[in-house]
Amino acid sequence: RRIIEVCENLDIGFKLLPGIREVIEGDSFIHHLREVRLKDLLGRNPIKLELPELSTDIEGQTVLITGAAGSIGSELARQIALHVPGKLILVDQAETPLYYIDLELGKKYPDLDVEACLIDVTDGTRIDQLFALHQPSRVFHAAAYKHVPMMEAHPRAAVHNNVLGTWLVAKAAGEHGAKRFILVSSDKAVRPANVMGATKRIAELVTLHLQDSYPNTAFGAVRFGNVLGSNGSVIPLFKRQLEAGEPLTVTHEEVSRFFMTIPEAVQLNLQASLLPRIKGGITMLEMGEPVPIMELAKNLLRLSGKGARVGRDIVITGLRPGEKLHEELTGTDEKSIKTGIEKVYLLDTTVSELPEPIAIAIEGGRIADILAYLRSEIMEVDLGTEVVIDWEKPVAQGVGSN
Repeated sequence: RRIIEVCENLDIGFKLLPGIREVIEGDSFIHHLREVRLKDLLGRNPIKLELPELSTDIEGQTVLITGAAGSIGSELARQIALHVPGKLILVDQAETPLYYIDLELGKKYPDLDVEACLIDVTDGTRIDQLFALHQPSRVFHAAAYKHVPMMEAHPRAAVHNNVLGTWLVAKAAGEHGAKRFILVSSDKAVRPANVMGATKRIAELVTLHLQDSYPNTAFGAVRFGNVLGSNGSVIPLFKRQLEAGEPLTVTHEEVSRFFMTIPEAVQLNLQASLLPRIKGGITMLEMGEPVPIMELAKNLLRLSGKGARVGRDIVITGLRPGEKLHEELTGTDEKSIKTGIEKVYLLDTTVSELPEPIAIAIEGGRIADILAYLRSEIMEVDLGTEVVIDWEKPVAQGVGSN
């Protein structure tokens, strides 16, 4: 980084050489120059979790993944396919990306029984039929609306998909005897300042709430930060701006985020699913220090051989509706507890109850009541007078997993 900073004002590109050890040991050659990779911007070494027991756990089992066409869901599908499940069920409402992940797995694992199901997770009848037909033993619920500004403008759609969708899939898992249900959650569920984070927090509470009703199913949630390279995340946006010759846009000079790579996120989900203590709990990954987005932008520009001057190469656009300056992985009422796995923690929380009237409202699909609870009890940070949320905007037909 220091060398790149010195060379910042030179109008030349940068490429990376393999390490000397790699060359000496014959793993690479000196002419193997490469472009910058996402993990070069992470600010730490990517975490690799050993999963030798996963093969024993997955082999021969029926595994269901919702949001299977998305960044996390599709990588979950790839890594689970490696361990020879008896059947892999891919659920998503996005037709084209679902088609492509099904095509990819069919080509790579021709003997694997893969079924792509074009189903909206908020369609309770279809979800129940799916579980009744296939009887999955492992369920990974990755389907969610995730874009903060979009959900600020469409709070009813956020509740419909993130809360009701989670309820329907988790309840079906319990009713049809799944051994495990794992919710893919977010650090934005911690002291949520936006609609998306608040709905993910309620989704966590839904997951924990159902544990008592279905004790034979282990319900758990996995919480982590932003994912480098995922659909709609900051890196693909920066890359599009670079390719178009535009300055990179950063919302605030001090904004920071926790980052992890897609393989890290998926490994955590898989590892967490094997923890006996995940039952009725939330896990998280130790993600190191938060990464300043400004530094991320500067590093990407420098490694691309560009200047990194604020005002010319980087433009400050102002915080978006519902956006926090800094994210957290644990709330003030939560304590992280070490597990037997390095860098994987269980959260001990004193606030994990879903009030019975809200559980009834969720089961009845009463979005107005859920929104009232979200506003009064879940969102902990005042959004300010400049943010206008249309709480009464109707849910569009076909709202589902993303």
